[in-house]
Amino acid sequence: MLSVVKPDAALIVNPNDLHVPTALDCIAAGVPALLEKPVATSLDDARRLIAALRDSPTPILVGHHRRHNPVIARAKEVIDSGALGRPSLATALWQTKKPDAYYDMTWRREAGAGVILINLVHETDLLRHLYGEVVEVQAFTSNALRGFAVEDTATINFRFESGALASIVGSDAVASPWGWEKNLNEVPKFAKEYDQPCLLLSGTEGALSIPQLKLWRYDERADWEAPLSQQQIGYQADDPQVLQLRHFVRVARGEVAPLISVADAARTIAVVDAIHQAARERRAVTPTYP
Repeated sequence: MLSVVKPDAALIVNPNDLHVPTALDCIAAGVPALLEKPVATSLDDARRLIAALRDSPTPILVGHHRRHNPVIARAKEVIDSGALGRPSLATALWQTKKPDAYYDMTWRREAGAGVILINLVHETDLLRHLYGEVVEVQAFTSNALRGFAVEDTATINFRFESGALASIVGSDAVASPWGWEKNLNEVPKFAKEYDQPCLLLSGTEGALSIPQLKLWRYDERADWEAPLSQQQIGYQADDPQVLQLRHFVRVARGEVAPLISVADAARTIAVVDAIHQAARERRAVTPTYP
């Protein structure tokens, strides 16, 4: 297709372990691509893409589409405004029960998949985006619920460069109302629990729930006996997939740089590699960034 059709751009949405080879083909053909997350299944593979792009003008946008969501853009503005004070804690929840038929595709049961690379990579990327770089990771993973070669459940702890701490608690095999697809209307086919949060951010001066964008702060006396006031943060809702595609068109035309570059997304994969290593070796791990 790349040589015969010569497309203006390509969308790479194949299985995770084929992302890098397909993106390398696009780079060699000079075809801009929107590369679905994860950018790679390992940091070594991500480095191959980074190296290929050093000598190529072909742009690659990585599909961490949640960063295009107006909810996240507004949350970032709230954090950067200082409304939370010093960001100190974050808790991300992604818990659902995927049907057995989801795993009829063999690649979803094998190395390069698993709940971390398919799903929790989103939460990992958002925490990096909102709180900065990760300097230490601890993790437990389990495949006991589904019995596949890859994990179905994980608890992950992060320490950030700023000193903030965060956790992700996720599973693709449990009954739960907490998770991005349930709590936001990004994908209409999923049943919704709009009153439930999937990301909780706390700082020295305030706290923010996502996707509700409810800001909690003390009115006068800041201590645990005093009441908190609640403020609803407004935002203009829009479809992040549509916003991402509009952005990609501009990237393909050479009008703007990718919002999420391969180098940026590779830093998320460095954290994912550290998560897997921490779980495997039962110890804290420092990510090795490209």
